Amino acid sequence: MSTPETRRAFLQIHVCVVLWGFTAILGKLITLPALPLVWWRMLIVVAVLALVPSVWRALRAMPARLVLAYSGIGVLVALHWLTFYASIKLSNASVGATCIALGTVFTALVEPWLARTRFQPRDLILGIAVLPGVALVVGGVPEGMRAGIAMGTLSALLVALFGSLNKRLVEHGDALTVTAIELGAGTLALTLLAPALALLWPGEGLSFELPSLRDGLYLLALALGCTLLPYALSLVALRHMSAFAAQLAVNLEPVYAIVLAILLLGEQRELSVQFYAGVAIILGAVAAYPLLHRLRRFDHPEMLAASESKGMVD
Repeated sequence: MSTPETRRAFLQIHVCVVLWGFTAILGKLITLPALPLVWWRMLIVVAVLALVPSVWRALRAMPARLVLAYSGIGVLVALHWLTFYASIKLSNASVGATCIALGTVFTALVEPWLARTRFQPRDLILGIAVLPGVALVVGGVPEGMRAGIAMGTLSALLVALFGSLNKRLVEHGDALTVTAIELGAGTLALTLLAPALALLWPGEGLSFELPSLRDGLYLLALALGCTLLPYALSLVALRHMSAFAAQLAVNLEPVYAIVLAILLLGEQRELSVQFYAGVAIILGAVAAYPLLHRLRRFDHPEMLAASESKGMVD
């Protein structure tokens, strides 16, 4: 029987998922290119976390080797966000959200090697099950959007890589401090890599000028409303939820993002029925993931503030 605390937690986690779903919408609405968009988002989050005294206390107590390890993961986080928003810019919010759902599939395949867990054959079945959906998605978008699919798939792979590495290290650091280190390192990495990225990706230079008022407000909503607020709310909700219920809710994030894209951006006019059939197959396979695994209650929700695809299974 559900308790009032459980029902409240269920509502809270769904509010978090809706807020995470808005990240794709805001990514499309912000006129900045992907690189400065990600740079400003990360900088705002790090600036807010720098005001939290417990973050500094935990950072001073953390071994240098562990700080370097989290910093390396932070570079992967930055590249994930960069490719995620690049996917949205090259296609649309629906395509970006669909591709990021593949993060669960990639995680199932790469985690045994990176997190040193046992490989499960059912994880391979999950990977195979999404292939027809991917084929339908690719065939169901205009040819000009297929670069966005490729970039979104790369972003999902990066989710799997940094999520699996975080799982190895999650017991060794306070969650807020880990988030601050990783996003701080990611911000620095993007700053240093900006000239090279601009050469590889014309038009994606990093401008240190302040965004317009409109973009600035959207960036604040993205950093605070879609990153730190759901992060804090989810930490409260997960104390009263099973891992199964939480994972199932989080797997709905692409659904919310696509529905929001239809309602707010009218993206259904750009995409075919074939695309949505592919989405249904992918999301069906991803939703089956918690059914195939014994999930434990969360002791350390890993990096909820640093990913569009939350990878919340502990």
